[in-house]
Amino acid sequence: MDLDSWRALQAAQQPEWPDPDELEKVVAELGGLPPLVFAGECDQLKDQLAAVARGEAFVLQGGDCAETFTGATADNVRNKLKTLLQMAIVLTYAGRVPVVKIGRVAGQFAKPRSKPTEVRDGVELPAYRGDMVNGFDFTPEARRPDPWRLLKAYHSSAVTLNLARAFTKGGYADLRQVHAWNQDFVAGSPSGRRYEQLAREIDQALAFMRACGAEPEEFHTVEFYSSHEALILDYDRALTRIDSRTGLPYDVSAHMVWIGERTRQLDGAHVDFFAKIRNPIGVKLGPSTTADDALALIEKLNPANEAGRLTFITRFGASKIRDLLPGLVKEITASGARVAWICDPMHGNTFETPSGHKTRRVDDVLDEVAGFFEVHRALGTHPGGIHIEFTGDDVTECLGGGHEINEADLATRYETACDPRLNRVQSLDLAFRVAELYRG
Repeated sequence: MDLDSWRALQAAQQPEWPDPDELEKVVAELGGLPPLVFAGECDQLKDQLAAVARGEAFVLQGGDCAETFTGATADNVRNKLKTLLQMAIVLTYAGRVPVVKIGRVAGQFAKPRSKPTEVRDGVELPAYRGDMVNGFDFTPEARRPDPWRLLKAYHSSAVTLNLARAFTKGGYADLRQVHAWNQDFVAGSPSGRRYEQLAREIDQALAFMRACGAEPEEFHTVEFYSSHEALILDYDRALTRIDSRTGLPYDVSAHMVWIGERTRQLDGAHVDFFAKIRNPIGVKLGPSTTADDALALIEKLNPANEAGRLTFITRFGASKIRDLLPGLVKEITASGARVAWICDPMHGNTFETPSGHKTRRVDDVLDEVAGFFEVHRALGTHPGGIHIEFTGDDVTECLGGGHEINEADLATRYETACDPRLNRVQSLDLAFRVAELYRG
């Protein structure tokens, strides 16, 4: 198997590294570093995603739009995990199915851009492509692509994963504690009253199990997986290893990796590389996707029709999902392909305000999720999960929500390095709304 055949193909959205020799040194060093995850963990996630494809589980995938090196701190990782776990307990109880928890963490350091350069006050510089590639500051020095940042991305990912494992295995994820956080949300959120009944039911269920003496290990720890868009192929190829158990290649930079809407060309380098690795993989599908496109991707990426191998992550926008998703789901289902369907309600609903802030309306996010559920329910297929950009901090990047952030509020705490994220309260609001949709 030629793991480097992608190098002869068109690779979209790659940096223009100024020094090929320097890049070669970095890639060689990355190739000798320990794996960030293990192949067996990837297989475990694949099994859980197979349950999603069968309609027996639900995916909650989320995290930063673009991680930053300065964000690899205990506080930031803890806050993101706290929010994700709070959302997961609500979805688990309401849906009565296991929730597969996947973070956009420990590798989400690169972003595709619609334009290769950025112009400010007549000055043109390379676009910021994420901390893995260049710096956010608008200076020639910061915006110069630097391959040594690939190594820093690896080490920042290692720190983040170590923290995540410590939190999820060391008692911080105890089910009763997570539920107590949700009770605080219900009490303090303007939207809290509508969720009191669900929170009360969860509390009663936990009290009943305690009274029965039921204290399973699953109450105290959780399985948490990492994922990122495998955009910079030099990085992900350097972290691909041959599994000693099976002799097969795995991208050990993350448990799951996905191909973005801008890099899913069937004859492109990303699809070729993804076809060779054995991780569970995802593909983002936007409004231009046809059923033929999706079927061709299935044939290329999952020719054995292995459940759990391939997840389609749709990002159509609230105004288009009800029109475009049904035909796609019908054709794929009729083909017999075993894929999991996840809704990304963020990227199709982005716009820019007169102040220059990229933002999203929470109502649009909620409406796209509602449309996703409506389509799958009408077709008798499984709405398998949601994929969101969020933070555990009280930022002001998306409009609306329980605290009614308006355009004038955006500048208060607009902290994202790229796209706008839901804050903690908006994320929990979404979880309760999804729970209602799941319960029907």
